[in-house]
Amino acid sequence: MITETLRKGMGVTMVSIIDYGAGNLQSVMKALHYIGCECEITNDRKKILHSDGAILPGVGSFGDAMNSMHDCGIDETVRDFVQTGKPFLGICLGLQLLFTESEESPDVRGLGLLKGTICKIPNAGGTLKIPHMGWNSLDIRKTDGIFTGIPQNTYVYFVHSYFLKADDENIVSSQTEYGTVIDSSVQYQNIMATQFHPEKSGQAGLQMLKNFVKMCK
Repeated sequence: MITETLRKGMGVTMVSIIDYGAGNLQSVMKALHYIGCECEITNDRKKILHSDGAILPGVGSFGDAMNSMHDCGIDETVRDFVQTGKPFLGICLGLQLLFTESEESPDVRGLGLLKGTICKIPNAGGTLKIPHMGWNSLDIRKTDGIFTGIPQNTYVYFVHSYFLKADDENIVSSQTEYGTVIDSSVQYQNIMATQFHPEKSGQAGLQMLKNFVKMCK
């Protein structure tokens, strides 16, 4: 394995896609390869901690994902990586796992890196299609980080039945409306996370990933 110092000396940026046994990993890897970023799907603690950035994708249930992370020790690896100060990106369920708790799995604790609750999307009268699946627009509240150069009201791709209500509105970097106001992305110090899928969001999503990779250099 090339050391972090040698890799940086060669001008190569390596991003780890964290594998905890569940997650939409291949599409994230293909998107990163498309924009010219070296990346690796891995659950190896040393590789993750020595990478220049890390991405936590996710699909499925909150409880199953957290149990899988705990069983293979990835939960502590994620906490330790965040402590390095290097850029970290959570995607979809990967955003939800960063928080304390979810209505989907009331007895399971999340990573607790950020404070907030993951709630079921309300569907009063049964008029909404759940899950929230498809394209929706962003009310962008922070124009730096992954949103550098991204226009207001950009459309991105969502697939989810639960949504974030952050305790601290200052960490919310975008919101989306779907039956309620959804905190659709967050940014706090070196942590970034999106409820939507940048890797499935066309050119805008690819630009967000480029912005993230640029931060990793």
